[in-house]
Amino acid sequence: MKLMEPFTIQHLVIVGVGLIGGSVGLALKRAGAVGRVTGVGRSRENLMTAEARGIVDDWTHDLKAAVADADVVLLAVPMAAYDALLREMADALPADAVVTDAGSTKQSAIAAAQRWLPDARRFVAAHPIAGTEQSGAAAAFAELFDDHLAIVTPDSVSDPAAVARVEALWQAVGSRVIRMAADEHDRLLAAVSHLPHLAAFALVNAVRKQADAARDPFDFAAGGFRDFTRIASSSPEMWRDIALCNREALAAQIDAMQAELAGMKTALLAGDGAQLFEDFSAAKAARDAWLQRR
Repeated sequence: MKLMEPFTIQHLVIVGVGLIGGSVGLALKRAGAVGRVTGVGRSRENLMTAEARGIVDDWTHDLKAAVADADVVLLAVPMAAYDALLREMADALPADAVVTDAGSTKQSAIAAAQRWLPDARRFVAAHPIAGTEQSGAAAAFAELFDDHLAIVTPDSVSDPAAVARVEALWQAVGSRVIRMAADEHDRLLAAVSHLPHLAAFALVNAVRKQADAARDPFDFAAGGFRDFTRIASSSPEMWRDIALCNREALAAQIDAMQAELAGMKTALLAGDGAQLFEDFSAAKAARDAWLQRR
């Protein structure tokens, strides 16, 4: 898929100038693909950081005023904020403005747009598969999306021109763009993104609860624990919202992981080294093959 030529956003409004939203602003400026960038958010300090770093040209807490002359609006906020933000901006959006997002669950994003926007055809859901455990404008960097996937999930009513514009945006920041149905996206991401975050949170909590006056287990943790639990430093607010918005798919993945752990526990208690070796070997082979494909 080739980038639309020429591609320029005259006025981009980023709602939520954190790691993702801020990196989009920096990457579009790097590409020379945006004129003015306005940031919208709750934290004055974070917005001032975004302005000082050149992520945004101006900022405001007034969402309606910000979007009044926007041609593209990007939501880069926790999923639970979508309803309130879309409802607030609905009457102020120009008729030809495109609204997109960067959230981790797509069915809930599309449903919120259909509830509140006067023309849901101009909303195109998307999800860049990139990130770190850091947050805020200070963590943003222009290279975040380079050669990473960005999944665009248009629905049956999406305006083809709006879809093309959103795909061009993600290409302009360096992403490899693919299209996918929203329900398929949510099922796949529950397995490879949402479940790992819950597993990391759960492991840290399981260890934390074993601390006593004599010993703190964290004192004995090293590289393996650090690497496995890195994403437990992610935003609790963001991941609470993602989990709740994708609860059914995520619950199914928790069941799948619990079944694997139960099988390993059975083999462990039975002293069945052959079964443990088979399980561990299959996992190693699958991960090694994935790394090779990357």
